[in-house]
Amino acid sequence: MEIYGEYDVIVVGGGTSGVSAAISSARAGANTILIERLGILGGQMNVSGPPGFAYAYMFNPRCEQIIGGIMEETHNRLLKEGHALPHTTPDFRVGYSFSLVDPDYWGLLIFEMMTESGVHLQLHSLAVDVLKNGDSVTGVIVENPSGRQAVLGKVIIDCTGEGEIAARAGAPYEQVPKNQLEPHTVSFTVDGVDWDKVLKYVKDNAQYEFNPMTHPYLGWTQEQIVERIRQVKDIAEISNFMGYYSIRDKALAAGEWHPFSGVGFFILPRDNGRFQAHFQHSSQVDNADPTDVRDLTRCEVECRKQIGMALKFIKKYMPGFEDSYLTRMCPELRIRESRRIMGDYILRKADVADARKFKDVIGKSAFSSGAKHVATTETISYEEIVHPKDGGSYDIPYRCLVPQKIENLLVAGKAISTDRDSYKRFLQETMVTGQAAGVAAAVCARKGITPRQLEQDISELQAILLKQGAILYGTH
Repeated sequence: MEIYGEYDVIVVGGGTSGVSAAISSARAGANTILIERLGILGGQMNVSGPPGFAYAYMFNPRCEQIIGGIMEETHNRLLKEGHALPHTTPDFRVGYSFSLVDPDYWGLLIFEMMTESGVHLQLHSLAVDVLKNGDSVTGVIVENPSGRQAVLGKVIIDCTGEGEIAARAGAPYEQVPKNQLEPHTVSFTVDGVDWDKVLKYVKDNAQYEFNPMTHPYLGWTQEQIVERIRQVKDIAEISNFMGYYSIRDKALAAGEWHPFSGVGFFILPRDNGRFQAHFQHSSQVDNADPTDVRDLTRCEVECRKQIGMALKFIKKYMPGFEDSYLTRMCPELRIRESRRIMGDYILRKADVADARKFKDVIGKSAFSSGAKHVATTETISYEEIVHPKDGGSYDIPYRCLVPQKIENLLVAGKAISTDRDSYKRFLQETMVTGQAAGVAAAVCARKGITPRQLEQDISELQAILLKQGAILYGTH
């Protein structure tokens, strides 16, 4: 088998966590390679959706910024170039901030940042197995048009999203039965929208038709929220629109909508001040194990059937969308839930509720714990939802990235070590943990230690993260 090369750090998976890991690793001085099965980088950001940093909680409900680093850098660079909007955090949505960017320009920027940082790329390459010496991972095996190759490295980072590398290496993991997993989806985008008409409908029907997504910490009443929405002058101020309950139910009764998802979309910024509508909840398939290729295939087929129905529904029922047309369909399924790799610490619901801080903090989050997507028109189940106390945020400890029983391996992205309630798969946590894993791997490679040995003193890791713009301290 051909030896493709030897590196300090190998990052497997070029999604949001993988690109952050590779850039931060290279910037920290490590000879880094990023392996990606597709020819494009970005994952959920610009491949499987929802694009545009929707749900990027860069601020907690107290208006304290909790996310910086590479995520903020990409937003700032695109904002300067006219391919992003300023942070969209109106007073009634503080805590649910949106940092909207054009996903395709974001994808171009990521390639630029790879070149700037000196990251080696191996695209069109699927990692199919690991190389091990005892409990230590020493490399990965890939298959691509050149055949089967071995890539050797001092530290490997699993950014596959589904924990593929960690699982193959023998790391323990948890995954609920497939009939309990969150549904998976294919997203799509439409243009040709009359945004003035959309905004008028939202204002006229704010009381019953939409989920305002107002954080409970803010203490707004329903009447205050409705009045505030009626004062909105710019469609981008709202950013996302979830609901359309009455017309959804009307279409459902007429057999012109399916019962597997709700109706809603995000604003997607484009050139010259234009917006498109990105539908992220309008196709969903449940009872599907993302580690089973049969289930994945079924999801891809069924989601596109649902999208066909949704496109007809949008034009017929949604005010302002009468002349809309399809411009973009994500090329592959967005997987909402899969394996959780068990690490040296398991982030739990109580940590979220207590807004807990850790000595080995490598990033922050303000996401809630508990509620999950469901494959019904309700879209999200709200049972037992818990927010960080006092409108604050909680720390993500480094130990969540270090898988049990395996050496020389880190996990970043949605497969990090948490309980099921606290499992999140959004861009915020994937980029935060990716950046931390990249720096940690670079430090380990330079010092000749394992990621688990680094747990004894992560002061250098934290210092480099702060230098790279990460936010670790000083917030509730």
